[in-house]
Amino acid sequence: MNVVIAGAGIGGLTAALTLHARGIGATVLESARELRPLGVGINLQPRAVAELIELGLGDELAAIGIATAELAYCDETGRRLFTEPRGLAGGYRWPGYSVHRGRLQLMLLDAARDRLGANAVRTGSPVVGFEQDRGKVRVQLPGEAIDGDVLVGADGIHSVVRAKLHPEEGPFLWSGVQMWRGTTETPPFLDGRTMVIVRDREAAELVAYPIGPSTVNWVVLARTGDPGPLPGDASWNRTGRLEDVLKHVGDWRLGWLDVPWLVENSEQILEYPMVDRDPLPHWGCGRVTLLGDAAHPMYPVGANGGSQAILDARALADSLPDGLAAYEKTRRAATAAVVAANREMQRSGNEYSAARLEKITSKYRRDTGADG
Repeated sequence: MNVVIAGAGIGGLTAALTLHARGIGATVLESARELRPLGVGINLQPRAVAELIELGLGDELAAIGIATAELAYCDETGRRLFTEPRGLAGGYRWPGYSVHRGRLQLMLLDAARDRLGANAVRTGSPVVGFEQDRGKVRVQLPGEAIDGDVLVGADGIHSVVRAKLHPEEGPFLWSGVQMWRGTTETPPFLDGRTMVIVRDREAAELVAYPIGPSTVNWVVLARTGDPGPLPGDASWNRTGRLEDVLKHVGDWRLGWLDVPWLVENSEQILEYPMVDRDPLPHWGCGRVTLLGDAAHPMYPVGANGGSQAILDARALADSLPDGLAAYEKTRRAATAAVVAANREMQRSGNEYSAARLEKITSKYRRDTGADG
């Protein structure tokens, strides 16, 4: 069996590695001509880390990531309102890591090329379509086609494979929230292993966490419109303006973190809308399916998107070579629950009492299966 995977992101590369570990061949097609350590931070939940450890990547992950020990909710003065232990400190069997997305992707890429062969990941190879029959799926690239037994669309939130499978789906659903993200070289705040969520009475929010010994990832969120279909002229990953961010957090000096300084000294500022989609009634058909953001785009409020892609990869490998039905049945239900939980978390408002926060976070863990 040979599985063709569209997209060499975290989900696609993990799928290739997991399939290879089961003796199933995989070819990864990536549209970018070169994979570089781009992007900002990502959080991996303990269950996803367990899958990477099983693939023999635990030491490499520990070397590039920060094992998060706690999540602290604060107000805009820096006063702690509620603290939740995370990873090993929270009683889990595995750590959770905060890591630079680009460095994680390159770690997976190196492992895939080492184990599957130098040509197993083809860059500059965008998937533009596919055809299938009972015997194979023919994956179309510009000027050529590749035959496989299965096609997995792991090509991200703007998935070409998803658009071919569900052409009538319509626009993304916007939360009304705009996000600005960046990374800043700075000494660690607090103990260097804490993620903080800071919110003021106007519901502007900062999420910040270390992704290295001297690098902090930050996200600023603010409501700028009404929820609904995403306008057609919305931009993605465009360069954000410093003044737009400071309008919301320009006077936030927390004592242990100077937020305006953090933003002003960021290597770059990226801006994009917080969007998701309603869960699909089915991901694929026949020999074609979806994985990761292509299958279940979700709000990033639960720091769960990358982790769910890794769990998808394990479930996919478990289901083959018997077929894709079991994979979709298991993961569609699980990821739909995460999409719903992330929406509920986003709507939770700015009532920041300790009792309220404990209730919200406990319910989120139950609804997303984090404690399972």
